[in-house]
Amino acid sequence: MSVAAKICGLTTEEAVQAAVAGGARFTGFVFYPPSPRSLRIAQAAALVAGVPPGITRVGVFVDPDDTLLENVLAKMPLDMVQLHGSETASRAEAIKRRFGIKVMKAIKVASELDLQAAKEFLGSVDWLMFDAKPPKDMANALPGGNALAFDWELLRQKNWPLPWMLSGGLTPENLAQAVTISRAQAVDVSSGVERKPGEKDPAKIRAFLARAQAL
Repeated sequence: MSVAAKICGLTTEEAVQAAVAGGARFTGFVFYPPSPRSLRIAQAAALVAGVPPGITRVGVFVDPDDTLLENVLAKMPLDMVQLHGSETASRAEAIKRRFGIKVMKAIKVASELDLQAAKEFLGSVDWLMFDAKPPKDMANALPGGNALAFDWELLRQKNWPLPWMLSGGLTPENLAQAVTISRAQAVDVSSGVERKPGEKDPAKIRAFLARAQAL
């Protein structure tokens, strides 16, 4: 069985088409203005419309309020909300209940201790994501998409009762090693398939997805 891949931070029709044609199982659209991958609602709606049913359409948010979620979900058929900020388990559960949508929570990891944070979300969300925690002295660090990896060995012996994704610093070149070490069955990539922050490279998207399908 191939590894399921999410291409995140899509900003152009060309990139969406490459993700769809290449076999992405998830597509990600960012609603966080400080990110170079952030989309306006109308722009995102046009891109989401190019993703056929059967491919999970994920909206990526950082500590969103209900008004933002309402405005986005009223304009496009998202299948999942990804929470990439400091949201609590109760907030995640409230979003699930109010909007009737699946929720994925990103856990930022630098050490074994950080993995403990995942436990509080086990009864509240549908998916977990493990992403690299940026160091405190990193200039202009974003909540995600910083091209940083963490020690994949931290996940090797872990068994979670929810499906989960590996994220952080993945590229077509290191994907096989990351999956072998972490035992991830789903992966998320953003900066690793870009020409520059916010600009996806369709050739890199195709290469990443081909590697994922071959694993």
